[in-house]
Amino acid sequence: MDRYNVFLFMASLSAFLGVAMGAFGAHMMRATLGSEMMAVYQTAVNYQMWHALGLSMVAILLRFNPDSMLLAWAGWLLVTGIILFSGSLYALSISGVRWLGAVTPLGGTSFLIAWILIMVFAVQSGMNN
Repeated sequence: MDRYNVFLFMASLSAFLGVAMGAFGAHMMRATLGSEMMAVYQTAVNYQMWHALGLSMVAILLRFNPDSMLLAWAGWLLVTGIILFSGSLYALSISGVRWLGAVTPLGGTSFLIAWILIMVFAVQSGMNN
């Protein structure tokens, strides 16, 4: 499977799971979670969905730039960010285990580095035209 197909698969899987987690939260967890933890849960869903879209963008860009290591790294960092950021917030909100919040910034850092790599790719691509 080509890299762009891997990232397109990962993007669609993440979006699917984001919709499922959003529905689960709205219908099954609203009565269980307090307002603070519900807000944490909703943040996890929002970041997962936005970064699934970003991962889709990386997949499309890789389709036309298959040798770009910047895009490949950005894609893996987005996947890592979704797992660490959203995953830790889901786990924190459902379990109430506060130390899981210490993992969240690692995911956020992964997101930030991924977006920087995409910016660098854009600048470098603009110079080549």
